[in-house]
Formats: sequence, structure tokens, C-alpha cells
Amino acid sequence: MVELEKEVLPLPPRYRFRDLLLGDWQTDDRVQVEFYVNENTFKERLKLFFIKNQRSSLRVRLFNFFLKVLSCLLYIVRVLLDDPREERDCPGCLRQNASAHNRSHFDWSLIIWVNRPLPLWALQVLVAFISFSETMLLVYLSYKGNVWEQVLRIPFVLEMISAVPFVITVILPSLRNLFIPVFLNCWLAKHALENMINDLHRAIQRTHSAMFNQVLILISTLLCLIFTCICGIQHLERAGNNLTLFDSLYFCVVTFSTVGFGDVTPQIWPSQLLVVIMICVALIVLPIQFEQLAFLWMERQKSGGNYSRYRAQTEKHVVLCVSCLKIDLLMDFLNEFFAHPRLQDYYVVILCPAEMDVQVRRVLHIPLWAQRVIYLQGSALKDQDLMRAKMDDAEACFILSNRFEVDRFAADHQTILRAWAVKDFAPNCPLYVQILKPENKFHIKFADHVVCEEEFKYAMLALNCVCPATSTLITLLIHSSRGQEGGAGSVDQWQRTYRRCAANEVHHIRLEESKFFGEYQGKSFTFASFHAHKKYGVCLIGVRRMDTANILLNPGPCHIMGASDTCFYINISKEENSAFVRGHREPVRGPGGDSRGVPQTIYHGLTRLPVHSIIASMGTVAIDLQDSSDSSPEGSGPPALGSGTVSRSGSRTEVGGCNTLALPAMSGSGEERRHSIAPVLEVVDGVHSPTFDLLGDQSEDEGGEEGKEEEGGEQKGQWWGAHCEWVKGYPLNSPYIGSSPALCHLLQEKMPFCCLRLDKACHHMPYEDARSYGFKNKLIIVSAESAGNGLYNFIVPLRAYYRPRKELNPIVLLLENVPEADFLEAICWFPMVFYTVGSIDNLDSLLRCGVTFADTMVVVDKESSMIAEEDYMADAKTIVNVQTLFRLFPALSIITELTHPANMRFMQFKVKDHYSLALSKLEKKERERGSNLVFMFRLPFAAGKVFSVSMLDTLLYQSFVKDYMISITRLLLGLDSMPGSGFLCAMKITEEDLWIRTYGRLYQKLCSSTGDIPIGIYRTEAHKLPVSESQVSITVEDYEDTREPREPLLCRSGLHRNSTSSEPPSSSSSQAMDHPLLRRKSMQWARRLSRKGGRGSSGAKGVGSAAERISQQRLSLFRRSERQELNALVRTRMKHLGLSPSGFNGMTDQGNRLSYILINPSPDTRLELHDVVYLIRPDLLSPVPNQAGGRKPSAGPAEGHRFDTQDSTHL
Repeated sequence: MVELEKEVLPLPPRYRFRDLLLGDWQTDDRVQVEFYVNENTFKERLKLFFIKNQRSSLRVRLFNFFLKVLSCLLYIVRVLLDDPREERDCPGCLRQNASAHNRSHFDWSLIIWVNRPLPLWALQVLVAFISFSETMLLVYLSYKGNVWEQVLRIPFVLEMISAVPFVITVILPSLRNLFIPVFLNCWLAKHALENMINDLHRAIQRTHSAMFNQVLILISTLLCLIFTCICGIQHLERAGNNLTLFDSLYFCVVTFSTVGFGDVTPQIWPSQLLVVIMICVALIVLPIQFEQLAFLWMERQKSGGNYSRYRAQTEKHVVLCVSCLKIDLLMDFLNEFFAHPRLQDYYVVILCPAEMDVQVRRVLHIPLWAQRVIYLQGSALKDQDLMRAKMDDAEACFILSNRFEVDRFAADHQTILRAWAVKDFAPNCPLYVQILKPENKFHIKFADHVVCEEEFKYAMLALNCVCPATSTLITLLIHSSRGQEGGAGSVDQWQRTYRRCAANEVHHIRLEESKFFGEYQGKSFTFASFHAHKKYGVCLIGVRRMDTANILLNPGPCHIMGASDTCFYINISKEENSAFVRGHREPVRGPGGDSRGVPQTIYHGLTRLPVHSIIASMGTVAIDLQDSSDSSPEGSGPPALGSGTVSRSGSRTEVGGCNTLALPAMSGSGEERRHSIAPVLEVVDGVHSPTFDLLGDQSEDEGGEEGKEEEGGEQKGQWWGAHCEWVKGYPLNSPYIGSSPALCHLLQEKMPFCCLRLDKACHHMPYEDARSYGFKNKLIIVSAESAGNGLYNFIVPLRAYYRPRKELNPIVLLLENVPEADFLEAICWFPMVFYTVGSIDNLDSLLRCGVTFADTMVVVDKESSMIAEEDYMADAKTIVNVQTLFRLFPALSIITELTHPANMRFMQFKVKDHYSLALSKLEKKERERGSNLVFMFRLPFAAGKVFSVSMLDTLLYQSFVKDYMISITRLLLGLDSMPGSGFLCAMKITEEDLWIRTYGRLYQKLCSSTGDIPIGIYRTEAHKLPVSESQVSITVEDYEDTREPREPLLCRSGLHRNSTSSEPPSSSSSQAMDHPLLRRKSMQWARRLSRKGGRGSSGAKGVGSAAERISQQRLSLFRRSERQELNALVRTRMKHLGLSPSGFNGMTDQGNRLSYILINPSPDTRLELHDVVYLIRPDLLSPVPNQAGGRKPSAGPAEGHRFDTQDSTHL
């Protein structure tokens, strides 16, 4: 114990009790180390002040510049005060000496000595001493071991020449009047100015234009040359002509401008020698300066210069950031951006790291764009380039990905970095970002508007399979158009109608500020939508409450319109740009003598013009408030009675136990006739909770008990019915972060991965082809290069909960590469989704995946083919493969994605199709006019058979003016599902539905029964071709019969039927059957059948029967058409693969049809057979009206309508 106490050191008195607890009372051996002690010396401090520090060195150089300028001004003062004649013997001997003596003999004393007053000398000495001291100090601070490096510098030599003699005159007063070339200080002032500009840029942390620096150096060099020549000539001519400073200035300007008048010339050889030297110096120095200036000018033209701060603060501009600028992308952006009237005063600043393309440069030289578009070569990751573009003052920044990049993930990563850089530099600048891959979308959630290319692309292609031409519908809605494409003198009626309806866009307005919808405040949504379309021709599709940011498409009849609601409607122009022209109205008595007449609009003409015809025919948009009511006797009743059926998405759809468009039963008395279409209620009586069963199937409720038993009996024998139950729920495994949850049809237990392979059997399932599965609906085949996460968005809309189970089509993914496990994990929960490994250019792969049992095939453009030596050749392989599919399987509906929209003219290409050639000429005219939709009249695009992902770029551009367009498009495509928001579906008009007659009556029927809102029509017409364009093959036997005069193309009758005509559809088909070539073909086939029958009846066979049989086979092969050869090829391959060719029918031809879309047609547009009507159906989970005719089966046929009648609205 004692030893331990001896080892303990005594506690120092300076330590506190805290130090004792922390153990810091031990001996401290730490030593404080000081850093950068070398900077504490006197020399380093001076160097820091004069050289290193930016602001202090700027002050020193500024002082030096003014000091040199002051010395030059003092020299000018000395010249003005000096008179060489005072030093001569006589005042008048100057000209005598100049004329008498030779030019080689002159008085050197007049050049060596000058008259310098004492005060002026004192000032010059002071300036020279300060300048000399500063120069020596800078030489000392800049010394690095080599003295000659500092001494032989031109600024140091000039400083010694102009400053040291003044110091010597202080020591030797006799030399006070010695001439000293002080004017050489102008070169020192130029050098100080250059250093001062550099320090100024460093001090204010701003990179000025190099062009400005070079121009400043050039101007200062030129001024220094002229000033040196002026002062030198004036001083040397003291011994000659005694020129003044102005005379010397005049002589120098005349000489350097190569004019040379000769009135003022140097008289003595020193001045002449100086002129020669100065001219030589000018010939050497000035071209070098001009060369550097021209080089910087060319570089500035490449980089684009700067966007001035003054312009950024006084003008509005947006910035477009791209990694590679193509001419198509640029023109799409400019045409769509400047299509809006309020954006005409905006400027577009393009920030691109690549050099400007030749085509882009040529376009930007057009006066229309030269004053609006500014191209800057730079990177968005550099703050200097963002400062050049004045990103912090921009109204918006558009960041587009390079879809032509080989690695699309790398392109997305570059886009993400650009978005982060812009957000870091300008946090308040709105961002509009385009991303390629959906899994990268969550990195840019902070952006104001985001468009994921693969999300929209696959969802649009999926809806094309169930709602035809959805891609064309969305493309026309997001493009700006005035309905003037194709010209007013279009030959075909379908072109005029299609052009007029394609001008419709989505607009918005506040209800209380609207004339369209202001009168419907407090009314139901369906009431407002129907009556606004009936009265004004506008289609109300959605609303948004003031207290929420969610947009609801067709919220249903339970939604009551409020004054603060924002209404979204489809029309040619927005209401603010519309004028209202009211027609004269007079009361018309009803047929029963009722004094309450239905108001009619009186048109001065033979026909009642629709709303869109009036709009298209006027310079300023005017809307005629027409009444769509039908005063004919047939308006109160249908032409025929019966149970009509409506096919929605290819099958019947019934509501409330009866058909939606079915006629109500007549009353038994027969005295009073019930109206054929119930009116739309202003306000529904009440609502109750939805009866939609999430665990059941809606199609089972619609079919009744018999349908349930029949469907259940059929499913017992199917493998997917025996494997597991179907449920409705949200997918458990999303392939990427950021996908919106969607309620879908799912399997209660996930499918094993081995069962997802369609063409290979496993121990769960012994089937190896599509026929063995026994699908009730036709297949939907998707051909893609690899299984990306975007394919998930193709499956989700086709498995949405609102699609009845009996309408679901099996989906087969034809992939070139085997999908990864995470993708299979995401799709194994969806029913009837399979994949096969193969290629679209392999016939065996197509047959294995069940192409003969498919209804639609979607061909997705390959990412690997987007890069080609020639840009437009990226679609070559896809186009040729689709053309092969079209020839092999003409009955197959093929939907193709192309990289370039200009290549859609090659889809289903026909060499001798004169009509396609006429459309090609029309497209060229539209391109010359600068139209946004030059390809809209192409038949594949109008029919929705082709789609280009570049069409989605317009959606991002329109979001700058219409910030709701992305949300509405996502709701239409099913990418987002808001509670209470409707969804897009389709309904097909059958023969039983033609009693409705017009689109306006259909609008009322849907609004009054199911609450659906129609937004357009997909119409298919027979396209009758002349003999040379027919695809019917001509064999050798009937070659002589076809040598008849061909009917001219322009003289054929009934080429296209009017969309509003009431001609029965059978007329065109009967005219087609009267075609002479078709009649001859039918006679030929009859002769062949008779010959086969004759051969079968002959019983005796001679010796030459074998030779005869061979010759007949040879003749039949020679006579066989191309169509028969292709069918034989397909059947042979099917037999080789072990597939039954019984279900294959390759003779179906759909080439003589044309299809197009009518968006928001006028109410009096006639419905035609096989029209497909686009509907926005209310959410099935939203509250429904508390009526007897709800979604539950009704008690009788008289209660088939969903709402009761409260007024007497007629159509």
C-alpha cells in the first residue's frame, strides 16, 4: 500500500477537479504546431497583396493603368506647350532651312532636346518615380531565380526607357530638357488593361466571353499603334515640317487606311524610317490579332455565345437540355411550343454538349427561328454553361433523353445528372424531364413533370388491343392543330371529317367563369356533359375540385358541379378564344298540340351544318348554339323494336339485367308511346354503397345464374380453373419503384415459372402449343427484344379489375432473350400470361407462340436497332418483318412501333397503290406548310396500326401550357387509378343499335343509362380499289378475260362514304360484289370445282393416267397464286412442327378497308355499322345512384333505365 502511494505523482495546482476525474492531470508533452509559417514573411505578405489576392491585385493594376495613362496625357501637354521655332536663330528661318538644306542634313538638336517647363517636369518625374518603384517591386516579388527572365521582358524594357531617364534628370539637372519617349507608356497601359480584365473576371467569379477580351486587345493594339506613330512622327518632324499633333493624326489615319492623299508627308529620313517601321509592325501585329478574332468568332458560332443577363431579366425564355440534337426533335419541339398564342414572345435557349448539326444550323438560319432560338454548346453539369443559359431566370427547363443511345440506362443516368445539376443551380426553375426506363423514374420525383417513355408506350400499345387506335386518339389529343391539315379542297369526305375532328384538344376552365358550363352549377356531371355537348358541341370529360389536386375523369352522375370546380373538356379551341353566335329561334308546337314547342335552330340552307363545320369555315372560331333535337316523327320512337345488343371490347355488355342500348318495352294500352331514350337527370335522388364485389367477377353478375353455372362448368376442365382461384387485388411484386398501384385480376396462388413457358411442357402442364390450352378468346402476342420492366405496364391495363373475366385475352410474350427471374416473379400472379423464346423473323417461332390463334400482334421496336449508320434505317428490320407477317397472316391485326414517324409510309407497302401515292403527296404538302401532323393522313396511323414513341414528346411540351395533360393521359391509359375517376373503354355498334341513329342520341342514351361519356368514334369503311390495285391474284387461265379498259381512279363512284350520310351500308358491299374481276374469279373457281368433280367421277384409268396426273399437278403449281403459295408454306411448317393446320385460314384479306378516328363529332353525326365508340366509364367502385334500375338485375324490362324521367327531353 505504501509502494502504491509512492508511485502516485503529486497533483499540479493548476488542474481542476474535472481534470482529475478525466485523467488529464498527467504530464502534458503535447507541442503546438503552426502551419504555413512561410506566408508570414514580409515578401510573402507583399506578394499576397500585389499578386495573389485578386481584389488587391486588381486595385494595384488599376492604379498602374491610370498612372500610365496620366504619363501619356502629360506628354501630350508637353507637346502642346512646346514650340521648336523658339530655339532657332530667327523666327522665319524654318521653311528656308527646310527648303534649302538636303533631307539628309537637319538639326539633330531639335530631336534630342525639347522645351519642358519646370512644373511639368516635376509631375513627370513623380509619375516616373512611382512607376519605376512599382516595377522594381514587382520584379523582386516575381523573381524565381532567373534575373534575365525578368529583365528581358518587353514591359520591363519599356519601363526602363520611359522612367529611368527622369530619375537621372533629378541627379543631373542639365538633362532636364532631354527628350524621353514617354508615349511608349501606352503599351504599358495596354498590358495593364489586359491584366486588369483578367483580375476583374477572377474577382467577381464570372467567366466573360473570350470574344470580348480579344476585341478589347485588338482595339487597344490598334490605338497604341496609332498613338505611337502620331507621337513619333510629330517629334521627328520638329526638325522638318514641324507638324502638329492633329497633322500627325491626319497623316497616320490616311496612311493606315491606304488612302494616301500626299498632302502631308514626312520630310526627313528618321520620320520616314519610323513610318516604314510602323507599317511593318502593323502588317505583322494586326493580321495576327484579326486571325485570333476570326478564330474566336468561329468558335463562338459553334458554342453559341451567351444569353445576356439583361435579356433574361426583360424577356421570357425556356431552356432545352439535350445530349444530341436531331432535326426531327428540334422541329417537333419548336412547332408544338410556339403553336400556343401566349408563347409567341418566348425565346428558346438550347444547351447541348455536341456541335451544331448542319441541318440544325440551316434551320436556325431561317428568319422564323433565328430570332427565337439561341444555340449554346455546353453541358448542364457545368455551372458556367448554366450561367450562360441564364438557367436561374428561365421560365422552365426541358431535359430530354437520347433514345438513340446504345445503352438506354446510360442515357437515363445522364438525364438524372442533368436534372440534379439544374435543380442544384436553379432550385426554383420548373423541370420537365423525359426518362426512358421506368425503374429510373424515382430518381427524379422532384421534377414538376415527368414522362416515362416505356410506361406510356406499353400502356398505349396494350389499350390498342382492346380499344382500337388508342395511340392515334392520344396522339391527336396531345398535338396542337387547327383542323387545316390536308387543305380545304380534300377529295375524300373521310379526310375532311377526320381533319376537322383531329383539331380537338383538351382544355380547362373554371366553372363559375365558363359560359359552356356555368349554367350547370348544382347539376350532376352527366347532365352537364350531355347538355354542353348538345348545346355547344363540347365534351366535358373530367373535373377537379379546388381543395384537391386530383383530376377525376367522369366522376359519374353522383358528382355535383360546384362553382369552384375546374372543368376539363374536349373542343377545337378553348372557350376564351371562342365567339358565340346564336341562331334565330321560334317556338314549334309539338305533335300533340302542346304549346311547349321544342326550340329549333333555323339554318339558311338545304342542310344543317354541324358545329365543327362552322368552326372550320370561319376565320375566328365561332360556335353555333344549335339544338340537336330531332323534330321528325321518327324522333319519338325507334324504327324497329327488339332487344338490341352492344358489344364492348368485342363482347356484349349489359347493365341491370338488360342491354344498355336496348329499347324499353311499350305500354300495354298502346295509347301513349314511351320515349325511346330517357332524359338525363339534373340531380340523382340518392346514392348507396357500391355493389361491386372485389372477390367475385362482374361478368358473372351480368350473365345471371345460368351464365355462372355454364362458366363454372367450363372452367372445371381448364387447367387455370383447376389450378387456383381468381381474385381481384393489387399486384404483390412490382418490378420497379414508382409504379402506381392498380387493382387487377390476379391468381390466388402464383404460377410456377415452368408453367409460364408456353411452348414447353412441364410436370404441371403437358401442353406445348396454344391450341392445346383451349383458350376461349384469341391471343394477344407481344414481340419484344427482351423482357424489360416496361412490359409490366402492358399487362396491367389488360388485366384491370373493370374488364370482365370472359373478355380477357391470353397474353403471349415473344422474347428473343430468356427473361430474368425478377420479371417472371412480377408476371406470375397475372392469369393467362405466358412467354416464349423466339424471334419475329422466324416462322417457326411465330407458329409455336400461336400466331394462327391470335387476334392482335404487337411488334415493339428493338433497342439494338435504334442505332444505325443512317438514322432512318433504324426501322428497316422491323418494317420488313411486319410486311412478312402481313403477307403470311393477312387476318392478323398488327400494331407496330417505329422509331421514326416518317417510316410509317412503308407499313403494308404496295407498289401499285395509287391511293397511297396520293396520300404521300399530301404528306409532302403538309411538311412544306410546317404542319405538326404531317403523317396524320397515312392509313396505318389513322387506323392505329402504327405508333412512334417520338409522338410522346409533344406530351411533355404541352405540359408547359397545360400542366394537367400528363395526369389526364395517365388516367386514360390506366397508368394511374384515382378513386372516383373513370377509365377508357370501347363499345361496338351492331345492327340492333342503329335505331339510335345519331351520335347525340347515343350520348343521351349512355348518360341516362350507365353514366358513360362518349368522346369519339373509330370508324371503318370499305375502300374499293380499281382493278390494278386489287389484291385478287390473276392466273394464266383468265388472263385474256381481264384485258378490258380499266376504270379511272378519279371516276370511280362511292370510293369513301360520308360519315354523316344515311346511305345503307349494304350499298357499298353490293357494288363491291359487282366488280368484274371478282365475278370472273368466282367463275374460275366454279370451273375448277367442276373439273375436280369430273375427275372424281371417272372410274377408268388408262395407261397414261400417271403422266396426266403429273402434268395436271405441274399446271396447278404454275397457276397457283402467291396467296396460295404462302398458305401452303404456313401449313407445311405447321405440320413439320406437329401443329394442326385446321384452324389456319390465310385467305382473309383486310386490305380494302380504311379506318380513322372522329374525336368529339357533332351530335348529328350518323352512326354506322361496326362503329367503335370510345367511352369514359365511371369508376365501378364509386357510389351509384339509389335507383331501382341500378347495376343489380331489375324486376322488369320497363325498369331497364338507370335513372327516372323528370322532364320531357327529346332527341
